[in-house]
Amino acid sequence: MNRNKHVESGEWGVGSRYTPLPTPYSRLVSYSLPSPGITAADFLHRAQGHERFYWEDGREQITFAGFGVATELFAWGEGRYESIARQARELFRDTLVLNEQAPLAAPRLFGGFAFRQDFTPDNTWAAFHPAHFVLPHYQLVQQGDESWLTINAQLQPDEALESLIPQLREALTARYELLLAEPSRVNQMPAPVAVNYPMSFAAWEQMINEATMRTRTTAMSKAVLSRVCEIRFGERVNVDGALDFLAQKYASSFRFLFEPRPAHAFYGATPELLVRVNGRSLTTMGLAGSIARGKTAVADAALAQEMLNSAKDRHEHAIVVDSIRRRLEPLTDCLDAPDVPTVLQLSNIQHLHTPISATLRQATGVLPLVEILHPTPALGGSPRHLAMQFIQEAEPVTRGWYGAPVGWIDHNLDGAFAVAIRSAVAQEKRVWLYAGAGIVSDSIPQKEWDETVLKFRPMLEALRLGIGELRMGN
Repeated sequence: MNRNKHVESGEWGVGSRYTPLPTPYSRLVSYSLPSPGITAADFLHRAQGHERFYWEDGREQITFAGFGVATELFAWGEGRYESIARQARELFRDTLVLNEQAPLAAPRLFGGFAFRQDFTPDNTWAAFHPAHFVLPHYQLVQQGDESWLTINAQLQPDEALESLIPQLREALTARYELLLAEPSRVNQMPAPVAVNYPMSFAAWEQMINEATMRTRTTAMSKAVLSRVCEIRFGERVNVDGALDFLAQKYASSFRFLFEPRPAHAFYGATPELLVRVNGRSLTTMGLAGSIARGKTAVADAALAQEMLNSAKDRHEHAIVVDSIRRRLEPLTDCLDAPDVPTVLQLSNIQHLHTPISATLRQATGVLPLVEILHPTPALGGSPRHLAMQFIQEAEPVTRGWYGAPVGWIDHNLDGAFAVAIRSAVAQEKRVWLYAGAGIVSDSIPQKEWDETVLKFRPMLEALRLGIGELRMGN
């Protein structure tokens, strides 16, 4: 049951530099059992101290969780999407699934990509790579009242399958009994020692003014700019407690955890789906334009209407939807994107939202679509190359995986990826939160600052912190 690392780089289609698995090579074996009485939250809590992975789609009511590493994939450079797809295709090609009664229990890769292809890890993102996916050693899927526990392992060339199967069954049964027997414990959230906002309002104002000037004097029509909040605690951050809070307060969001090294975790609760692919069926969304929630139903409706009537918000939203349409049209038929956005309401903020669906002309898997769509103008800007260049020039810290694709891939190379906003990276006793705002020609620095305050709120509340001091900067 060795851990196996796949590493390669290259580009889609041609010119790839590829390092194949040695021959003879190990074969992935996956074995599943029903696991009544076990929830994904329990499973995750009891895996503290291991590498851990978690994905919950609040809209589809499905949750995946995993811990330990059976296999992991890495890639770098502009060919990172094709590289991961090629490695995943080879990994799953000879996979032996010993229980096919529950397709949802089949092995899945969990992971994501950095915001930029030239990402170089700094101290904050020391455990992360430009592209990193993990097949967990233990995996649990929960949908409604049904749950399945899966063990993934490598069958070595000199190992007989007949001898491995009893080992897998025994290990899986023991793990299930342990999960049933052990009480789930979540430590209390420690008190913060220091809270730091590296960017002052004056620096933010200067950055926003430069962006609006660019939108008036160059071909750049929008750039999304972000800032960071750093929090230091007296003891290790309770990521599990934060995730529990997010599950209760933001139940319809996409919640995720990628912890490639114990106590080095990227997690969040994002409202934004980048893309979901199942065969030739594709789903995505345009999400841009924001306003606060009202304290009463009347005030709430008035704010929503204010956003719908806002020329600035509608313009910002249209840039996103038009860009997604242009990128998808060459690859799809029957693309459906309503002309008028709706309002997506979260517990503390409202967004303009356009659901988009299409039929792919060919079943390509999810990763080519991730590459085509990331970053949408909702997180990068428009045109993409000008916005990305400006972001690199203007922002004082690296985004790491913030605003990047996080999600999962199945054995068909289908999958789902969310945009990693409303997120934080935790490292031992420290947490960094990220929030951004879309800047167009008529953006006002104070309003954009206030928008980031709203977007910080979910993660601050999950850490049991308030937001009042954020309004004044340092």
